[in-house]
Amino acid sequence: MKANMGLADRIIRIAIAIIAGVLYFTNVIKGPAAIVFAIVGIIFLLTALINFCPLYKLFGITTCKRKI
Repeated sequence: MKANMGLADRIIRIAIAIIAGVLYFTNVIKGPAAIVFAIVGIIFLLTALINFCPLYKLFGITTCKRKI
C-alpha cells in the first residue's frame, strides 16, 4: 500500500477519532448515533495510523506530498 495521506490529514483524522471516542465513552451520544460515531472514530484512527485511505485510492486522491 502506498501512502496517500499527508500529515495534516492524519492529524485531523486522529482529532476526529478522539472526539468521537470521548463522546461515545462519556455517553454524550446514545443509541444508533453512538455506534456510528464509534465506528467512524475507529476507521479514522486506523486509516491515520497506517497512512492509507482506501477511499482516496478509489477516487485517485492523495494528500501526501512526498513520494513513497
